[in-house]
Amino acid sequence: MTEKIAERKRGLEVAEVFSRGMAAYAKNHGPLPPAHWKVVNALERCRTAAMGGHSYKCGNCDYEKQVYNSCRNRHCPKCQGLARLKWVQARMEELLPVEYFHVVLTMPAELNAFALRNKAAFYDLLQKSVADTLLSLSRDPKRLGAEIGFISVLHTWGQNMMDHPHVHCIVPAGGLEDGVRWKSLKGKFLFPFKVMSSLFKGKMLSGFKRAVEKGDIRFHGHLEQYTDPARWKAYLDGLYAKNWVAYCKPPFAGAGQVLKYLGGYTHRMAISNHRIVSIDENTVRFRWRSYADGGKTKVMTLAHKEFIRRFLLHVLPKGFQRIRYYGFLANCKRKKALGRCREILSAKVKDPAPEKDMSSEKAGQCDLVSLFKSVFHIDLTFCPKCRNRTVSPTFPPAHVRYSRGVFR
Repeated sequence: MTEKIAERKRGLEVAEVFSRGMAAYAKNHGPLPPAHWKVVNALERCRTAAMGGHSYKCGNCDYEKQVYNSCRNRHCPKCQGLARLKWVQARMEELLPVEYFHVVLTMPAELNAFALRNKAAFYDLLQKSVADTLLSLSRDPKRLGAEIGFISVLHTWGQNMMDHPHVHCIVPAGGLEDGVRWKSLKGKFLFPFKVMSSLFKGKMLSGFKRAVEKGDIRFHGHLEQYTDPARWKAYLDGLYAKNWVAYCKPPFAGAGQVLKYLGGYTHRMAISNHRIVSIDENTVRFRWRSYADGGKTKVMTLAHKEFIRRFLLHVLPKGFQRIRYYGFLANCKRKKALGRCREILSAKVKDPAPEKDMSSEKAGQCDLVSLFKSVFHIDLTFCPKCRNRTVSPTFPPAHVRYSRGVFR
């Protein structure tokens, strides 16, 4: 009974679906890629005794709490909270006192099969095509005539967990002209939708054809039908004939809203644990938003095998960067360009905080305490036994760890 109550308090998790249905899925779908097994093992072991852990000890009484380690896999719904916070905090220093736009560029569903069978090459092409589109338009004297700096985030899923590759971009309303002057963008929108979608389509399909010719994108499985020149031409003609989707929201209200929005889109996986409604022996039910029905929230029921299949569609290749920086925010020019932008915009730059010695274990522990308090509203210095908030927990040295729940 105690285990059931604890399990109910812990909440429903994606990992439970894998625990119940992974054996049947692997049996029906043949040998799985090692990358898929790595993700599955990480999710099932995350914050369990199998990962080992550490303990918190109250310095005022004998209270001690054991905490299991996280898997830190970027596909894990439980491990992105702190990573997201740290990323947003790092981006805070890069915000400028200007308005920001949210841009979304989406490719047609007809390209999804090529994306799934050539993930690294195709997703790289998608992000570069989006970047080239925005940079080309910003440099056009008829549009802005300056270089913008923006962050792009690749998403490969829709609300129903099916494959739906698209790119989110956060773009400032202006850019650097000749690297020495700030030029503000006038108007309620970044660039005309039709102009963005047409240019994006041209750049994407041009790069797509080159990648096929070079062999970077290949015809696997049922895609072999397009080795027939006639079918290949008809396929490309159909893509050129379609209207591609480009969307741009009006400017954000302020820098704080930008950061909040950034955090919601950067470290996100196909589905989070809080969307799961129920899990039984054969099915899983989860909430999803149907944009085709006016954005209504509905509940979808899937068999474990189908849920797992959809989840694994979004496992990215090892080392693939889904968050990228372009324009004056590119790594090679970011520091100098941002300094120039702040100087021009007369932005108040806060005095840099004293650097912490991250090799010091105490510094790392204090950082963990502050992160939990600011994000999760959990005070790790609070002892539930002696009700003392002034005494910090005593953390064990780095070498004190335990395996499978047993301290060494």
